[in-house]
Amino acid sequence: MSAPFLYRAWVLASMVLAPFAARSTMRKLQAQGVTAERSREKLGHATHSRPSSGPLVWLHAASVGESLSVLALITRMGQILPTAHFLITSGTATSAKLVAQRLPPRTVHQFAPLDAPRPVKRFLNHWQPDAAIFVESELWPQMLRRTHATGARMALVNARMSEKTVAFWAEWPQGARYIFDVFALILTQNDAMAQNMIRMNAPAERVARGVNLKSMSGPLPVDASALQEVRTTLADRPIWVASSTHEGEESAVLSAHRQLLKRFPDLCLILAPRHPERGDIVEQLIASDGLSYRRRSRGEAPGGQVYLADTMGELGLWYEMAEIVFLGGSLLPIGGHNPFEVAQAGAAVLTGNHVAAFAETYALLETEGAARIIADGDDLAARVAVLLTDPDELAAMTSAAQRFTATQDDQLDAIATRLITALELDRA
Repeated sequence: MSAPFLYRAWVLASMVLAPFAARSTMRKLQAQGVTAERSREKLGHATHSRPSSGPLVWLHAASVGESLSVLALITRMGQILPTAHFLITSGTATSAKLVAQRLPPRTVHQFAPLDAPRPVKRFLNHWQPDAAIFVESELWPQMLRRTHATGARMALVNARMSEKTVAFWAEWPQGARYIFDVFALILTQNDAMAQNMIRMNAPAERVARGVNLKSMSGPLPVDASALQEVRTTLADRPIWVASSTHEGEESAVLSAHRQLLKRFPDLCLILAPRHPERGDIVEQLIASDGLSYRRRSRGEAPGGQVYLADTMGELGLWYEMAEIVFLGGSLLPIGGHNPFEVAQAGAAVLTGNHVAAFAETYALLETEGAARIIADGDDLAARVAVLLTDPDELAAMTSAAQRFTATQDDQLDAIATRLITALELDRA
C-alpha cells in the first residue's frame, strides 16, 4: 500500500518541527525532575538494554490513565508467556513516575520517541519489538507505519476516539486505511466505538468490542508503614474519602462535609485533589470554610476535620483506609475517573452523574450494587450519612464491589489470550 499524501506531508513537517519539539519536550521533562539522560529517550536514545532472549512486546500509551490501564494486562500476558519481556512507553513525567512504582516483572519504561524519522528509527533499531500494542487514541503515523515495516505484529486496544477524530478520518479514507491497516486486531471500549472505527475506514474484519482496560487496572500500591501510621493516628475516627476532585468540585465536597460534621463531629474527610499542584488553592477553600485541616505535602500527620492529601501516588493508601469513597471528575462534565481502583480496595463508590468515560463500568457497578450516583453536595452528604449509620447498607456495597472485582479477572484473561493469538506470540 503506497503512502498517501497526508502521510508524506506529515513526515516532511515532522522533519522540520522535530528539533523545536525536541527542545521543548526535553526542557519540560527536565523541569519536572526527569534527568537529562532520560529526557533524551524522546530522541530515541535508550537508557536500557534490549533483553537478549525471549520475545519483546512493546506497549505505548499516552499519559497516566492509559499507562496504568495496561499494567494488569502486561502482568497477565507475562504469566501466560513466561519468557516474554515488556517495554511500556508514555509521554509524561507523571506517567513515568507512577508506572515505575508498579512495573510488572520483566518490564521497563521509556519515554516514547517523537514521531519524526530519526527518533523513531533510532528507537526501533535498538528495541526491535516482536509485537506492539497501542492504547486508546495513540495513532502517531510514523511510529505506526515504521513499526509495521519491521514485521512486528501490532494491535490497538481500548480504542477510543473523539467525535472530532472520527469525523476527520472518515473524510480521509485513503489515509485512514493506510494507518489502520497496520493492526492485526483492534479492540474497542464498547460497541459504539467499534462502529466508529469501521466508519473511520478501519478494516471491519479486524475490529471487535473489547472492554475498558481502565476498569481492570491492578491494585493501587499501598505503603505498609504509611498505612500503619495513618491508622494509628486516626484511631477510631470515622473516615470518608473524596478523591480525584477537580476545580469547582471541592466546594460541593466541603459543603457536604460541613453538613456531616453536625451529625458526626469526629468525622474526618481525606481530600485528594486530582492534581496535587492545586494544593494551595484547595487549602484556601478549606480555610475559608472555617474547617480545621492538616496537609500531607507538608509532612503533617493525618488529623483535623479535613486531611488534604495533596501528594502523588498515594490513592491506594486512602482507599485502603476508608470504606466510603467519592470519586471526582463527575459533578462537572469531565467524564469521571476509574472506579475499579476503589472497588478493588473493597470500598463503596459514590460519584456524580458525569461519567461518560466510564459509562459501561459504572452501569455494571450500579447494577451490582457497588456504586451510587449522586446529584450534588447535598445529595452526597445524605448518601454518606446513610453509609455511616447503616452498617448493613455499607456492607452490601463493599461486598458488591468485591464481587465486581472478581468478575473482571475472567475478562482480562480473555483479552490477554486474544492478543497473544493475534500477535502470534504463542508461536514465539
